[in-house]
Amino acid sequence: MDKNYTYLLINFFTILFPLILSFDKKVAFYKKWKYIVPGLLIAGVLYLAWDSVFTLKNVWSFNDDYILGIKLFGLPLEEMLFFVTVPFACIFIYECLICYFKLKISEKLVKYISLFLLALSLILALLFADRLYSIINFLTLAVVLLYTLTKPINLDMGKFYVAYAVSLIPFYIVNGILTAIPIVSYNNAQNMGFRVGTIPFEDHFYSMSLILLNLLFFEYFRNKDGKRIA
Repeated sequence: MDKNYTYLLINFFTILFPLILSFDKKVAFYKKWKYIVPGLLIAGVLYLAWDSVFTLKNVWSFNDDYILGIKLFGLPLEEMLFFVTVPFACIFIYECLICYFKLKISEKLVKYISLFLLALSLILALLFADRLYSIINFLTLAVVLLYTLTKPINLDMGKFYVAYAVSLIPFYIVNGILTAIPIVSYNNAQNMGFRVGTIPFEDHFYSMSLILLNLLFFEYFRNKDGKRIA
């Protein structure tokens, strides 16, 4: 098979099982797709905008050997699909955990976790203010976390943290492949230079803010429609 399909296939397999398992009777995830779409569009605009800037600023680059070559605003088609397949799969994980497990983390512990992550994000943003990828990632997560701490939200943050922890399994697989081949090459002058395997440390913050933002929108639109799951 032509290796130009590699990134496209990664997207395909990322979303394949969540799509197939969406018709599981207990989760019935297919009934909730309509609540995912608005968040994908809203969050997608933000992340695609900064992705485009990062590409132009040489924060990262894409290996033409592993992509189809179809680009918009400097971004490969596969990178744009990434912001559909990954949030979709992570929301699916979140919904499965709610349906199959009784998740309950004390509000006090959840608040401490959020405050710790907020403080860590701000400290790292200050320490690496001269690295574009670092500061944007840390500040983005800090802003989203601050919102969850100061505004009434429909999302159960305890369930989110559990879902995020589980999502790290596919995260390490997908990002590991993307950065090991590499399909995406990072400019270490624009990040901390610290990696978990081949994955830049900042990617953990990137993933958390992306998932959290999409879940906030997902729960907002579901609640708006009166379909909240207790």
